[in-house]
Amino acid sequence: MEVQSNAARTIDATQPLKLDYKKTFKVGFAFAIIMIFWQAYDFVVPLLLENAYGLSNALRGVIMGLDNLLSLFLLPLFGRISDKSKGRLVKKFGRRTPFIVIGTVIAAALMILVPVSALNQAKRSDAIRADYEAQLNDDAFMGARLSEFYDNAVKNGKSDYKYCDLDYLAINKYDVKGGTARDFFTSIRYDAKVKTSGGFMGIGSVSYLYPDANGELKDINEILGETEAARIIQSNNDYKKYVESGMKTWISEQVNIKVTGTAEGRGSLALYMVMLLVVLIAMATFRSPAVALMPDVTPKPLRSQANAIINLCGGVGGAVAFLVYTAVLLPGDNVNNYVIIFGACAAAMLLGLAGFLALVREKKFTEECEAVCAAYGITDEDEEDNAAKVGEVSADAAATDAVIADATATNAAVNANAIDAVSADGTAGAEIQPVIADVNAAADGAEAVEVKKPKFGFKYKTKTEKARFLSFFLILASIFMWFMGYNAVSSSLSIYTTKALNLSAGVASVISGVSMGISALAFIPVGILAVKIGRKKSVMIGFALAILSFVLLYVPIVRANDKAIIPSVLFSVFYLFAGFGLIIANVNTLPMVVELAPAEDVGKYTGYYYTATMSAQAITPFIAGLIMDYINMYTLFLYSAVCIAIAIALMFFVRHGDSKQLATLSKEERKKIVLDAMD
Repeated sequence: MEVQSNAARTIDATQPLKLDYKKTFKVGFAFAIIMIFWQAYDFVVPLLLENAYGLSNALRGVIMGLDNLLSLFLLPLFGRISDKSKGRLVKKFGRRTPFIVIGTVIAAALMILVPVSALNQAKRSDAIRADYEAQLNDDAFMGARLSEFYDNAVKNGKSDYKYCDLDYLAINKYDVKGGTARDFFTSIRYDAKVKTSGGFMGIGSVSYLYPDANGELKDINEILGETEAARIIQSNNDYKKYVESGMKTWISEQVNIKVTGTAEGRGSLALYMVMLLVVLIAMATFRSPAVALMPDVTPKPLRSQANAIINLCGGVGGAVAFLVYTAVLLPGDNVNNYVIIFGACAAAMLLGLAGFLALVREKKFTEECEAVCAAYGITDEDEEDNAAKVGEVSADAAATDAVIADATATNAAVNANAIDAVSADGTAGAEIQPVIADVNAAADGAEAVEVKKPKFGFKYKTKTEKARFLSFFLILASIFMWFMGYNAVSSSLSIYTTKALNLSAGVASVISGVSMGISALAFIPVGILAVKIGRKKSVMIGFALAILSFVLLYVPIVRANDKAIIPSVLFSVFYLFAGFGLIIANVNTLPMVVELAPAEDVGKYTGYYYTATMSAQAITPFIAGLIMDYINMYTLFLYSAVCIAIAIALMFFVRHGDSKQLATLSKEERKKIVLDAMD
């Protein structure tokens, strides 16, 4: 208490309360460490599962959701443990720092085992893929495949079958009901010997080259003649428009049957899952403590701004992972890339931990925060609680005034009729004693009005407590739904861009990284916006922007064609705006949850937040995978838009969780608050 009192005396509480950006950036190192891992995990692991095991979208979604299912139980547990932790390490370093250090070291040491466990399986799968890709210009092989694709699409009555996009054929003026479309589709071939020079993703001047008898690349017209060259070039372009995505899906299924379906393949997948489980447990040990550190050292009204900084630091961590996997994947994809990526990210996590230990003094930062809260009179209340409490106090005050008025009248009567009401020694006489007792009781009742910490259960002591629980539940439900929508896209992004847009893994990583980097610029303005208009309004604006963007990502123009630059640019722009919207939500939803938390339970409430996010992320990859398997990959974005629409409806009914806006007080009023807090 002495430390806090001394710190409080150095605070000029007459000045507006401002965020300590320097301190917040230091604390953000912990979240940067977390995001290095998760950015690499979300982008690379789906590619690893696809290339090594050829899993369906639904089964891949199950595996991608298992880590979140595990975290669903572990994150609240370790958040609570860190809240209650004691001992030498806690006394020296604080409640959160020991978890961050130990968890990071273990996770970094073990994470490289995840790709290593799948290495042999990936090599076998690559050999099978290469064999099929060598037959893409073979009439017997391709004729049988494309006839099957087209006939199944028509037979099943689906306008968009997973191997054959009939809607896209119709958009491009082919008769899907007659024989013309079938003949056209089944005649498409892909000649991999055609090489291009110049241009970029289908735009600009492009020269087509073809090997001569000696294997030397020359102008295709010179080798094949103009007519044949034009036919092959057009067929290759048609393949990219109408066939490539479906053929990739079919080849993955064959890999799954011929490799993963064997005893060796199942054993490899089981080993992979064990390694993944161990690493995810290590990550779960420090995620809640790391995130809870920000509320520990930040006054409540500033937590949206602070969370924006923390997320910006997380964006820096994600950018580190992006640079790593883009540098590795852009030259070309092979089975050794994943080991290199995870090894480099593990090293980056350890460097981030070194920076955290050098800059962060948790106990000092926490004591400084407590002193600031005492100086500015910041409590566990939010604005709605204050308004409700004013009403309660007013009602009690009115009742007290009535009692005092009655007492005054009674006192006047007593004075008029009983001179001996006050005894010679100055004490109250028998006649007035009951009146004084009534007045004192009423006054005590008025002064006894206090804020009760919320007990989130099924029994409520006050209307305010019940309202706080309802808002708490609605916030968590809204968070659950927007993560259902967001994670459905993020967990499938690398697969969608490589299979639906037909981009290479390297180009796909550039698109996701550029969108992530640009949208990260919104973090600080978003934090300021929350201070100006409130967290709830900010979140709803973000949700609306994300819904609009996901609907636009569904439109046919954002689909693969021979001019890859067009869908790629449109996808990047729309995905960027979706990222802006979800950043607004991300910055504000965690502070809304911990706003309702008593200071000693911040870690537990952070665990509640992650219970909502992880439970959504545990199931949504599977649901999204089923939709992509049995409808089409493009419907992914409609599914996400619907989820976030539900989130915005839930957020509409939230009444608690916005920060308390501090009034401008005089120097004397501030001084009294400080003295009262010290007392």
